Amino acid sequence: MQQNATGLSLRSCGLQSALFLSGVILTVWSAPVPAADHAPERQSVFVWPGPAPGETSLESGTQQPFRPNEKPPVTRVVNIRRPGLDIYLPRKNPSGTALLILPGGGFGKVVPDKEGSEAAPWLNRLGIAAFVLRYRTNEVTPRDEPAFMRPLQDAQRSLRILRANAGKWNLKTDRIGVLGFSAGGQVGAILHTAEGKPAYEALDGIDQQFCGPDFSLLVYPWRVYDPATDALLPEIRMTEKTPPAFLVHTHDDASSSLGSVLIYAGLKRHGVPAELHIYQNGGHGYGMRSVPESDIGTWPERATDWLRLRGLTND
Repeated sequence: MQQNATGLSLRSCGLQSALFLSGVILTVWSAPVPAADHAPERQSVFVWPGPAPGETSLESGTQQPFRPNEKPPVTRVVNIRRPGLDIYLPRKNPSGTALLILPGGGFGKVVPDKEGSEAAPWLNRLGIAAFVLRYRTNEVTPRDEPAFMRPLQDAQRSLRILRANAGKWNLKTDRIGVLGFSAGGQVGAILHTAEGKPAYEALDGIDQQFCGPDFSLLVYPWRVYDPATDALLPEIRMTEKTPPAFLVHTHDDASSSLGSVLIYAGLKRHGVPAELHIYQNGGHGYGMRSVPESDIGTWPERATDWLRLRGLTND
């Protein structure tokens, strides 16, 4: 059984967790999924019992108007001060694996469907529970605070919620991973290499849980490479303790694939299992959708192979 820095079991605090979650079930908005799939049943919970760290507002976000040129439409949510989790559980044969999904949006917004809920039918078919995080956006972030910090706090708290409620959601506490897209991929990369070191002060019993992922899927992680230093962001540091990772990028992505290459190289140097796919074209921001004249839409198949190889699916 995995333990956190305090030595407490990850299965502790079940009663406190149940008391916390019993009062926070809510529905925030609908998130579309591909027409070929039946939308899985969704639950939603708030991440923090009250205002999040550094926040005074309980605003759960405002959806921007759809853009007329996007078919199917893409949801973009701004002014998220109180983050939430949308929960999609497999209807049969759960594998015990869960993925916390961190959508993109450049930190100024969150895209909870194209880079979030649209992954749920795919994951649920594999017996994997999907948890889409609507993390805080950066409207009130101080200039001297990194844009990733509040989303990182929200992600760590979310991983703790998943582990605290493993029994309720049929999860195994050592099979909790992260799927990060774009800005969510930047947060995911930092989270992946933080070795479970929390970025906020503990609030309650839930915060006794481990707050790092057991594995990660990082899909076009955004601006993790700094061309000025020809290196990764200083917060992304691989060691032999770093978990396994699956990485996807395109050669023509303006947010350079060198970031994913350097993450892979760091994992390789430290003997950590990893897989990297660089597609010739496809750009940025495709999420779970295909791109004309590109093979990028096949990345979930490659990820499925990797998840199966690691024994994280139900087959």
